[in-house]
Order: sequence, then structure tokens, then C-alpha cells
Amino acid sequence: MTLRLYLLRNAETEYCRTGRYCSRDRVELTDRGQQMAEFFAKAYYPLDWKAVFCSPLHHAITTIQPFCRATGLQVECRDSLRELGFGKWEGMAPTEVNTTFHDDYIRWLADPAWNSPTQGEKGIQVARRIADVLSEVEETYPSGNVLIVSHKATLRIMLCTLLGVDVGRYRDRLAMPVTSLSIVELQEYGPFVHRFNDCSHLPLHLRRPWAGNGSDG
Repeated sequence: MTLRLYLLRNAETEYCRTGRYCSRDRVELTDRGQQMAEFFAKAYYPLDWKAVFCSPLHHAITTIQPFCRATGLQVECRDSLRELGFGKWEGMAPTEVNTTFHDDYIRWLADPAWNSPTQGEKGIQVARRIADVLSEVEETYPSGNVLIVSHKATLRIMLCTLLGVDVGRYRDRLAMPVTSLSIVELQEYGPFVHRFNDCSHLPLHLRRPWAGNGSDG
């Protein structure tokens, strides 16, 4: 049996809903977000799970709480799974950022791997810290199902890292709606994607098939 990584994005927050950048803590899920978390738990708790690794941010932990209650698993929080730091852009919409920090914004759009939000974090820095978590998971659980709960930019960068895609393209190559699930199996010849951005665990009225790049939190 091989190791399967289940990559889950946090459920909806007000920042996600309005398309504002967010990497801060103590952000609550919306009522819709709470429902999304419950539906994910109902769909996936019956699987045979080895572990759950999660971002320490409140909206990630809240997303996975119904699942952990159903499975009895304890969350293993890792700071490396936090969202990309948005620095001075925290809480701002892309149009506001473009007006206030225009030059930084244009550089970031061109290559977010090596350019950061104003006083924020480069994509390549996120890729480096993600590598520590992936190494820990692989060493601890050589086979079975492991759930990783994180955020939009962080998970897209993680997928780029796993698949050998240029990290600088994470924003314009990969969508990632709230509470979407991607499954990557680590086979002998490399990572293999079984599912990408799957939202079938959500009823139709809760699905967001496309979440624009502004809602990175």
C-alpha cells in the first residue's frame, strides 16, 4: 500500500467570500463554511486514516473539527502549513492592493515565487517550509491515508512542489475553491494525482466551482 495525501482547503470565511487577502489568525468560518466542514466530515470519516496534519490558523482547525470528532483522530498542527504571509496586504482586496501597492503588486503577479506581497512572504519561502512537513509525513507514514488541511496559496504551492511545476505559476495554473479536496498518491515513480479540486462532498448550493485568485485566505 502506498501513501495517499488528502489535501483539503479550509472552509469558507468572510475573507474568502469577499476575495480579500488573509493569513491572519482567529478568523471564523461563515455559516456556510461551518456547513461545508460538516459535509466533508460526513463524506470522509469512514476511510481508514493514519493522521491529520493541519495549519494552526483558527479557520483551518475549525474546518477539521467535525471530522476529528467523527474519527477520534487528534490534529497535528504544523506552523509550516500556515497561509502565505500577505504582509501589508492583509484584509485588502486585489483592487485596493493594486492602488496602494501598485509596483509590488505587479511584480508579485508576474512571479509570486520570487516576489512577495509588501513585507510579506515569497512563494519559494512557503515551498521550503512545506517541504519539511511533507518529509515528516513520508517518514512517519510510509503508507495509508493522511489528511493535510491548509489554505489556498499554501496548498497550490504544495501541489506545484509535488508535481514539479514552477512555483511561480501557482496562481495562474491552479484554482482551489473553499473546502475542495485533492488526492495525491506517492508512488514509486513519483506523485500521482487521483483527484483535483473535488467538491462532490458538498451539496450543489454550497459549491464554488471557481474561486478567483483574490480569495487566497
